[in-house]
Amino acid sequence: MGVGLEKHRPVIVSANATYLYCVVRAPRRPAATKVPPGVPDGTAPDVVALAPSLWLVTSQVPLDVYGSPHLDARLRDLDWVSDAAVAHEAVVERFAAAPAATVVPMKLFTMFSSIDRAIEDVRGRRAALQRVLKRIAGCEEWGIRVTRSRSLPPPVEPGHGKTKRAAGTVQASSGVAFLTARKNARDAARQLRARALECADAAFKRLRRIARDARRREARSEPGTNPPILEAAFLVPAAARARFKAEARRLASACAAAGADMMLTGPWPAYNFVQEEART
Repeated sequence: MGVGLEKHRPVIVSANATYLYCVVRAPRRPAATKVPPGVPDGTAPDVVALAPSLWLVTSQVPLDVYGSPHLDARLRDLDWVSDAAVAHEAVVERFAAAPAATVVPMKLFTMFSSIDRAIEDVRGRRAALQRVLKRIAGCEEWGIRVTRSRSLPPPVEPGHGKTKRAAGTVQASSGVAFLTARKNARDAARQLRARALECADAAFKRLRRIARDARRREARSEPGTNPPILEAAFLVPAAARARFKAEARRLASACAAAGADMMLTGPWPAYNFVQEEART
């Protein structure tokens, strides 16, 4: 998530560190009212001037929670990390929703020893930051996730069938017939997966034509969930939102006919389209 700025876990010179949520480009200072509370144990998010039309959104966080080794221990608590991630994203999304604003999200747990150090670091990366801002301006991120449809019946493992004869019912236990049936079941499953993959690839290519940029993401799944065939993110101009959503709906119907479910998510700040560029 976010731009790859250096994380600082400084030698303690105060009780707090400066936590950085995002950089905002806006014609005037973004309002800090009605902003979500921010990361656990931090102060209310504040807006700090960086340069003309550029602003940092920050909180002060206690080093006895966010400094080493305290944070290292907290990172093993997945519930706490999840709460922090949700809080971080809520702040970023609040500023991204402001009119005429372009937001560059920071990675989770991007911190500096002070506000002055944060300003110094971001100013030192000004050229990369400007490239990112130019690239994502006027855009929003949308995502798709394609999975094999759960409504399809699972391949049936063939067993010993039964056949009827005039004299009565007898067991048909031909080894050749059994192996043939198993092969047919495997072939059918492969064909279904191939159709779903083809549909997912077509969806990515068609949606990419509307987007300014697109990226396939590493497909991840939790144990017990339906593994994704494709996960992808698209950087979509806000002016093309209606067209993109309409095309996504059409492609979702095509995927359903091919035995796949396609889910559309968004809009989001451009999390997947800032990090790589800012590191160049």
